[in-house]
Amino acid sequence: MKIATTVLETRNTVKEWRKQGYTVGLVPTMGFLHEGHASLIKKCREQNDKVVVSVFVNPTQFGPNEDLEAYPRDLNKDKALCESLGADLIFHPEPSEMYHDPKAYVNIEGLSDNLCGKSRPIHFKGVCTVVSKLFNIVSPDRAYFGQKDAQQLAIIKKMVKDLNFDVEIVGCPIVREADGLAKSSRNTYLSEEERKAALCLSRSVKRGMEVIEKGISADCVLDEMKKVINEEPLAKIDYVSMVDALTMEDVEKVEKDVLVAMAVYIGKTRLIDNFSYEVK
Repeated sequence: MKIATTVLETRNTVKEWRKQGYTVGLVPTMGFLHEGHASLIKKCREQNDKVVVSVFVNPTQFGPNEDLEAYPRDLNKDKALCESLGADLIFHPEPSEMYHDPKAYVNIEGLSDNLCGKSRPIHFKGVCTVVSKLFNIVSPDRAYFGQKDAQQLAIIKKMVKDLNFDVEIVGCPIVREADGLAKSSRNTYLSEEERKAALCLSRSVKRGMEVIEKGISADCVLDEMKKVINEEPLAKIDYVSMVDALTMEDVEKVEKDVLVAMAVYIGKTRLIDNFSYEVK
């Protein structure tokens, strides 16, 4: 496995692979890899001749009072995991390599206005910009994203369609701990007490999945889910919402495919979870 820190080295490596007729898959990450990332790398390994994993804590998707400096990093652990899963290249640039004098950004209007976009207004502009840059650097046939970040996945699919990127976007299921907590690099912020409290998110998801049905009002589902979260003293709701699965706009009742998503603070740590419901 090769480690590249520059755009030029990464591009040259991929060009050599292309000359040999290899297909290339990309798994964009911010590092501190866990089993959720591993599931993306495994899927990428299954579907492509060559696997590129980007490890880059992207500064443009963090707001001024967010956890950019504190975001967990462990490149040696990341290298070991990537190598064990058969990755061919880690792209690990410094911010100065990715952003020289940034004046150009990519922003998908509409889909980024709700849910996480409402409380983190610059977040998805930063995500779309860095993902666009990674697509231009690696030129992958396929790119892999987790469904835990469901709004991000929808926005990237829209960006790829609207801007004519020649890349297939593959969404992969949420990976959970044995007790139900969705895997997240930010779980490491939680104290032992907060870790137990965080289970209210997955319990809320389970409750929502139990009560949702075609024709039911959004409020009926969301009220049941909020009850579960509000029973936990350490939990503070950022949002619990039901939106159209394609447009990310709020819906009043279940008439077509929907995404039910939440962001909840456990202490100072903001965690997300969700589930999708398809109308048959």
